[in-house]
Amino acid sequence: MDVSQGLENFPVTVWPPLEQPPAFQYSPDHVTGEGGGPDPTEISFNGCSCHSSSCLASMCSCLRYGENYNNSCINCEGNEFDFSKPIFECNTMCQCGELCQNRVIQRGLQFRLEVFKTAKKGWGVRTLEFISKGRFVCEYAGEVLNFREACRRIQLQTLSDSNYIIAIKEHLCNGQIMETFVDPTYVGNVGRFLNHSCDPNLFMVPVRIDSMVPKLALFASRDICANEELLYDYSGRYHNYMPEKDQEKLQQVEKSKKPCYCGAKMCIGFLPYDSCLFYKDDLRSCTAEPL
Repeated sequence: MDVSQGLENFPVTVWPPLEQPPAFQYSPDHVTGEGGGPDPTEISFNGCSCHSSSCLASMCSCLRYGENYNNSCINCEGNEFDFSKPIFECNTMCQCGELCQNRVIQRGLQFRLEVFKTAKKGWGVRTLEFISKGRFVCEYAGEVLNFREACRRIQLQTLSDSNYIIAIKEHLCNGQIMETFVDPTYVGNVGRFLNHSCDPNLFMVPVRIDSMVPKLALFASRDICANEELLYDYSGRYHNYMPEKDQEKLQQVEKSKKPCYCGAKMCIGFLPYDSCLFYKDDLRSCTAEPL
């Protein structure tokens, strides 16, 4: 069985082969969600005028913040990845070649992945081949929602429901906050099956190609061996907690905590969540954190 239904570069296999994951519509890319969310298919960026096979930072308008990749790996300073600058890939309107080094996410899956049944965490994803540190692994794609639709959906969930909605908050240089809400519950890609870990081997980076709606790209934070489960921190790595003042106010959120079975030495004990999406009144009274 190919979960991707032939829509990816490689089949996304299932184990055990006689079981099937919950039904959903597979889409390798974001789609517009109900409720008036932003259109992720809109082409709003001007392309670069580089008439070359691959762009150089000194000449390319898409690389105004510097090189994004090196040999298909996201750039890092020393041994640490640089999260301080936005990433823009060359896009549909660019004059450079399809093999430009600044085109990575848009090429889709580059590794063979498998959706498999775990012992305690339901379905998960593992790689069937070695992935080196810094390589792009997959997107977290789904319906792009506005804030109110994301709140509406999450507040309709019961304790037994799995939550797939992710909230990404980006701080802009002018002090503004840009929020993106993605829900792959009904329409999504292989990323919807990724499990949480408090010590993950993937990290998520917003990458923009044709418009301001970001691709939620997952990269390897270290070398990953074949048959190893792929995991990322649902909280954005550092925010798997809830302030005490919110704990006192939000009994509903307290009851919504779900145990974490990642097994990491520093496991916090419960899955991250975005407390903002549980407010029923004054929906903009708090800022969103990644779920």
